[in-house]
Amino acid sequence: MEIRGFIPTSMVDWDGKVVSTVFTSKCNFECNFCHNHELIYSPEKFDVIPEETIFNHLKENADFVDGVCITGGEPTLQSDLYGFCEKLKSMGMLVKLDTNGSNPLLLKKLIQKKLIDYVAMDIKAPVNPKKYERVSGVRSSYLIDNVRESIQMLLKSDIDYEFRTTVVPSIHTKEDLKEMVRSLNGCKKYVLQKFQPEHAYKDELRKEKSQSDAEMEELVKVIKKYVPNSKWRGK
Repeated sequence: MEIRGFIPTSMVDWDGKVVSTVFTSKCNFECNFCHNHELIYSPEKFDVIPEETIFNHLKENADFVDGVCITGGEPTLQSDLYGFCEKLKSMGMLVKLDTNGSNPLLLKKLIQKKLIDYVAMDIKAPVNPKKYERVSGVRSSYLIDNVRESIQMLLKSDIDYEFRTTVVPSIHTKEDLKEMVRSLNGCKKYVLQKFQPEHAYKDELRKEKSQSDAEMEELVKVIKKYVPNSKWRGK
């Protein structure tokens, strides 16, 4: 895998777990609010981290680290994601995958083969072409259909998962959030993430203000009516 970032120890990337976090390059979305945009558009700024560096760290810290969070970018674009997860599981590691849901075939395979233990899937906006294109930059009905398929797959699966949405004040409304969660009958967990303008990809979004904690609490109340296990994060 093309790994361009590595946090040896993180307590914020998987609720209740101590993990090592790896960052892959490449993404097939173009989200204006992306906070990892340099990994996608300027990966050459970051050194490639050999997989052995990560495996050696995990071996040395197996008594402390619970598992690995694989994020990006979009990890499912990596040709060896399957093999990488196989190696992690052979070491006894738990594996969390962060994904935009654009590759349901690989996601299904990883779940069926029990190579991942937790999925955090981003839902960028109400899943219709007009709104999803505005938020994610996706102009492909095929990719948006894939997002729908991944959502339904997770709703029906036994794997632990969460859906999550970074809420941008100038983009997302309360009605958008309601539309997004109404169809998630039986959803295990939904997380709203506070927008971090200083890290946004587009300059105009860097001028925006993030929500207050009180505003985030109000937004969570909106979605709790549909998904009781909902919360917000400041990251």
